Amino acid sequence: MTTSNNKSLTDVSISMVPEVVIQRLPLYVRLLSHFSNAGEDVISSEQLGSHLQITPAQIRKDLSYFGRFGKQGRGYDVKMLENQLREILGLNHTWNAAVVGMGRLGRAVVSYPGFTPEGFNIVSAFDVSDNIVGQTISELEVKAISQLKKTVEELDIKIGIVAVPIDQAQEVIDALVDSGIKSILNYAPLSPQVPEGVTVRGIDPVLSLQSMTYYIR
Repeated sequence: MTTSNNKSLTDVSISMVPEVVIQRLPLYVRLLSHFSNAGEDVISSEQLGSHLQITPAQIRKDLSYFGRFGKQGRGYDVKMLENQLREILGLNHTWNAAVVGMGRLGRAVVSYPGFTPEGFNIVSAFDVSDNIVGQTISELEVKAISQLKKTVEELDIKIGIVAVPIDQAQEVIDALVDSGIKSILNYAPLSPQVPEGVTVRGIDPVLSLQSMTYYIR
């Protein structure tokens, strides 16, 4: 049967792994989960590459950062590889998150049902507007931004989600960092300044649309 010789996570320095590799790992997990649910036991790098439009050699190189998975000519044990990648990504835990900004976007984020099944629990919401603070949105009482640090500590919040206008984004991100948050998902069209050790992921649908129109102009 398929074998693996994965390294201890402490043996893998974060700086050793290219950012683009980390961003591909969740794609592997999603596809492996699909194959597992379909009853598949073994998958090859060629099959993974065909579905993800990534070369088999690149997939093998990505995985090699974390150890030896599978066996040449026999492929990967689907469930085992999925579980090991989930461990590498920290997806074998649940993570509490807070959303800052309860406008239309923030309300959509806290009501989105897809986070919880993947282990991300939105447990608190914040806003700077007195008209919104105190409201209950998707079963969360909106708190003032002044309560951020206290709430982060009390609820063990590890992830901040920024859904405020661009002119407020840096200030909100600074407040999240000051509260001890090291992982931030940012919807504002801004490249924020953050200290070393803080990871920010930006989502800007407008930029994506603008890049797409190059191909249809």
